[in-house]
Amino acid sequence: MRVTIQRDGPDPPAVSASNDRTLTLLFGPSSLLDNPARFEPWLNGHGTVLGCSSAGDILDDAVYDDALIAATLEFKHTRVRSSSAVVSQASDSHGAGQTLGTALAGEGLTAVFVLCDGLNVNGSELARGLNDALPEAVVVTGGLAGDGPRFERTWVCCDSKPREGIVAAVGFYGERLRVGHGSRGGWDTFGPERTITRSEGNVLYELDGRPALELYRTYLGDRADDLPSAGLLFPLAVRPDSESEETLVRTILGIDEEAQSMTFAGDVPQGHRARLMMANFDRLILAASSAAGDARGCVSDAPEGDCVSLAISCVGRRLILGERAEEELEAALEDMPAGTRQVGFYSYGEISPLTPGTCELHNQTMTLTSIWEVA
Repeated sequence: MRVTIQRDGPDPPAVSASNDRTLTLLFGPSSLLDNPARFEPWLNGHGTVLGCSSAGDILDDAVYDDALIAATLEFKHTRVRSSSAVVSQASDSHGAGQTLGTALAGEGLTAVFVLCDGLNVNGSELARGLNDALPEAVVVTGGLAGDGPRFERTWVCCDSKPREGIVAAVGFYGERLRVGHGSRGGWDTFGPERTITRSEGNVLYELDGRPALELYRTYLGDRADDLPSAGLLFPLAVRPDSESEETLVRTILGIDEEAQSMTFAGDVPQGHRARLMMANFDRLILAASSAAGDARGCVSDAPEGDCVSLAISCVGRRLILGERAEEELEAALEDMPAGTRQVGFYSYGEISPLTPGTCELHNQTMTLTSIWEVA
């Protein structure tokens, strides 16, 4: 496998692999919706093209704004194929996941990498739709497109110019492909654990019988006026009951003042328990290293320079870490095989198996997908 990465390169690299063995990944700001001409050079002769908008582009151990990052993966033995679906509202998410999974399912499918609209998708339902249509052995990872702290518009491209309201995925086919994955958070919980007494899908209305937004504002104090972006600093830890060790993190995407509700990137099921979370800088960076340790498992034998790591980290982590954001990128890269190239983006949600098994939506994690092709 040959990996070529460019940042704002004027000309795409020459490609030697056939179109069905070449994948080009593109990450850039939401403003590229207004300048689709920047995509033209990548849409012909560079195989399957998949990409999305970001809240910061990741290239090795650095993060960039307002850049177009392009990573071209040329495989020797692995074939790739893409599929896309339209999502105009959150209720379309499960069906879109099923559509993608059904289109990509087939002999030799090893892994799926999915990118989706960051504002109109219920990531939990998207993951369920993919799980329903794909064999459990297929590794599914990916993320929700970002728009910095603005929450106004996101884009996805799939063999075409960028568009809003799109979910797209690429399937990898072949027995020589090795794919690892890791997803870790590193946040601390605080305050009382409350019961979700009223919710619908990914919309939270009440905690312990009180309006959710009112309660959230109480905790945020002076930062409440900066919602929904301020909510990225204080996500929710959600679990089925007070005895369960299985916890998922949920990040706010929007608020409704009239309904006093909050919309999250994934489900907040009624009857579940919820507790606020806050950042611990050192634990966030340690979590990135731990995610890399998990993802390294399947690629530990890769020769130097033969591995690529697709990094998707939540925008909330970047806002919290500030100038230290690149420390988590360094930590993630240091624990991968020597010569690994790292490329990705800051997101509104991450999709990955928590452990071996079906994929789930995560928030506020560093999620890594390692890829290596056996010669």
